[in-house]
Amino acid sequence: MSSQSDAAPAEPIHLTDADEYADIVSRYDTVLVDFYADWCGPCQMMEPTIEALAEDTAAAVLKVDVDQFQALASQHGVQGIPTLLVYADGEQAERMVGAQTGDALENTITGYTV
Repeated sequence: MSSQSDAAPAEPIHLTDADEYADIVSRYDTVLVDFYADWCGPCQMMEPTIEALAEDTAAAVLKVDVDQFQALASQHGVQGIPTLLVYADGEQAERMVGAQTGDALENTITGYTV
């Protein structure tokens, strides 16, 4: 893809419209998608890490509430949460299920942002 993609925002993007999903993952070079739910303990535990990754890495972070976007979660094969997808140049490159350490996530993201 071209290097004309937008700079990633320093805080997570909260999906408000399922139709925006494809646009967001293709707008930025690297996108970490966090499929989560407010009632999910591991999701809440990872929240500070997810926010730090948005601020500290070149990746955009997209948060998708699985309760609000059940069809989207199903479409992406999300069965357990948190499910984290990494997109590079608009293509899904990684899938991680369950709580992840900040270091593991940062290392995965950095592999696509360099």
